[in-house]
Amino acid sequence: MSQPITSTLDAEQQKIAGEALRATVIDLIDLSLIAKQAHWNVIGRNFRSVHLALDELVTAARDFTDAAAERATAVGVSPDGRAATVAKETGALGFPDGWQQDTAVIDGIVGNLTAVIKGLRERIEATEKADPVTQDLLIGFAARLEQLHWMWQAQVATD
Repeated sequence: MSQPITSTLDAEQQKIAGEALRATVIDLIDLSLIAKQAHWNVIGRNFRSVHLALDELVTAARDFTDAAAERATAVGVSPDGRAATVAKETGALGFPDGWQQDTAVIDGIVGNLTAVIKGLRERIEATEKADPVTQDLLIGFAARLEQLHWMWQAQVATD
C-alpha cells in the first residue's frame, strides 16, 4: 500500500519515533491484557482493593495505547496491535493462568510494570532528539505508570 499519511518528520526521525511508538503500543496492549487476566483471577484477603486497582491500571494502559497509536499514525507510521504481534514482540513479562493469590498478583503486576517502564525509559532516551513531541508523550506515560508502580508496591511493603 502507498503511504497515505505523510509526516512532518524527516525519514530518520520518523523511523525512530515510529519504532518507539509501535513498541509502546505493543507493551501497553499486553499490560492491559495482563491486568485484565489478573482482575478476573485474583483471590485472597485483599481481593476487592486489588480488583479495583487492576481496573485503574487497565484504564490507564488502554488510554495510553490509544494515544501512542494515534501519535504513530500522526507521524505516518501504521501501528500494529494484532494479537500475534503483541504475543511475539511484547516487553512485558506475562501472567499465569488460573486463580492467583492477591500477593502473587501484586508481585506480578509490579514486575510487569517494571518491564514496561524500562522499555518506555529506553524509548524516551531514543526519541529525545528525533521527536520531542513523541518523547513528551512517553514521559507522561512513564510518570503515571511509575506512580502506579509505587502504589502497587505499597500494598505489600513492610518497614
